[in-house]
Amino acid sequence: MSDVAAGSVETSVELGERVGLRAERRMLIGGELVEADSGAEFDNVSPATGAVLGGTAAAGARDMDCAIGAARLAFDAGDWSTDSSLRKRCLQQLQAAIEAEREELRDELVAEVGCPVMTTQSAQLDWPLAESLSYPAHLIDAFEWERLLDGGGLFGDRNIRTVVKEPVGVVAAVTPSNFPIEVILNKLGPALAAGNTVVLKPDPHTPWNATRLGRLIKERTDIPRGVVNVVTTPSNEVAGMLGTDPRVDLVSFTGSTAVGRLLMRQGADTMKRMFLELGGKSAAIVLDDANPAVIVPTAVGVCVHAGQACAATSRMLIHRSLYDQAVADITDAYRAVPVGDPVDPGTFVGPVISAAQKDRVLAAIDEARAAGAEITVGGGPVEGLPGHLAGGHFVAPTVIVGVDNSAPIAQREVFGPVLVLIPFDDDDEAVRIANDSVFGLAGAVMSRSAERGMSIARRVRTGSFGVNGGMFYGADAPFGGYKSSGVGRQCGIEGFGQYLETKTIARRERRQS
Repeated sequence: MSDVAAGSVETSVELGERVGLRAERRMLIGGELVEADSGAEFDNVSPATGAVLGGTAAAGARDMDCAIGAARLAFDAGDWSTDSSLRKRCLQQLQAAIEAEREELRDELVAEVGCPVMTTQSAQLDWPLAESLSYPAHLIDAFEWERLLDGGGLFGDRNIRTVVKEPVGVVAAVTPSNFPIEVILNKLGPALAAGNTVVLKPDPHTPWNATRLGRLIKERTDIPRGVVNVVTTPSNEVAGMLGTDPRVDLVSFTGSTAVGRLLMRQGADTMKRMFLELGGKSAAIVLDDANPAVIVPTAVGVCVHAGQACAATSRMLIHRSLYDQAVADITDAYRAVPVGDPVDPGTFVGPVISAAQKDRVLAAIDEARAAGAEITVGGGPVEGLPGHLAGGHFVAPTVIVGVDNSAPIAQREVFGPVLVLIPFDDDDEAVRIANDSVFGLAGAVMSRSAERGMSIARRVRTGSFGVNGGMFYGADAPFGGYKSSGVGRQCGIEGFGQYLETKTIARRERRQS
């Protein structure tokens, strides 16, 4: 951790105090760092301790209106959408600016997200920072912005058609609390590289990483005024303006399926484009020929960041011949998973994001218990934590058995460190169970046969899938879901295309006689 003497480890209390002193509390609107028009702030609360880290500007309707107006003006009257060299230079400047404050940002994420510091070395920070801006910056030159079609026409004349890709316009980027900087960069990068302007609305539980980006954009880049606006608010009504305002052309949202449905309804009157990366209840399938040594690591992986990952394989389907031993081994492993202060490098499971989320997770477990499920380990709050974590939002890693796939605990996204184990008898049944879900975000399979694993992968209806530990994550790999897991894709060429419109221009030329 930055500014900490070698060999020492801060507590979350100490880290929170230090981060709070340096945090950016202002919004970026129209190229200026501003307080809320009303002067109001809301509290940023540590998930690990329950203590207030500090305040953040609480935007009202006037602030959001100004941000949308600034983005609209920057797109309509500026040259951002047409100056590709400017866009590339600005993305490179932003990359360098974030990297210069990487360790401060790492501390900030641990403090406000409650993520174990080890997760910042992968998807929470280091992975997206390595490529989420650089890949779309590369596409500015490499992407096929135009293509020619020749043919057709009337009376023997030549008909030349040009298919042109153009930016959509004003993008509302609405981001979650679980992997905030990862999602923000994977929205900002392609949206800006494609020539759009953006209003970024971060989750109110984790605002400071977004306001830090706003400050860096203002102080360290040539991004023109209004091209990026960062608006922080705890108000659903204010945030909802992004879904209804006709000046917004596209809503790019990552979060719950319930909110995704609401945004689709809100955007219908103005025919907004929608990219929605939503929830999941993904299945990991353990075939009868799987290496038993890989079962426990896969199961424990569900606990990373306290299970707050939309692609977590929180249903594990295990061949009946391996089931009993797997239940015993997974239960022992969950009992031993290190739970504690997220600043400790040895912590694997930290807190969930809020007291309300802790209550939701525990209520889901209690409902399963009342319906006859067996809780083999966990099933409640974490006991015996140090005193400075007494106000934190910790849930014990939990394994649930004795339910079939129709049970609510096997169908709903819990978003906590909760794993459901379900037996099956053959490959067809495993695929049927995996597909028996309103979601279709991700999944996995374990088999000693790569061919058999690939066969399963092609039959499961999800947007991403891992075979024998294969990792689908990357700025070049499209990510998103089938069914209620969303609309569209993030990352890759497909994700870049989410932020583009398509125009066909036909030109008639008379043939020389």
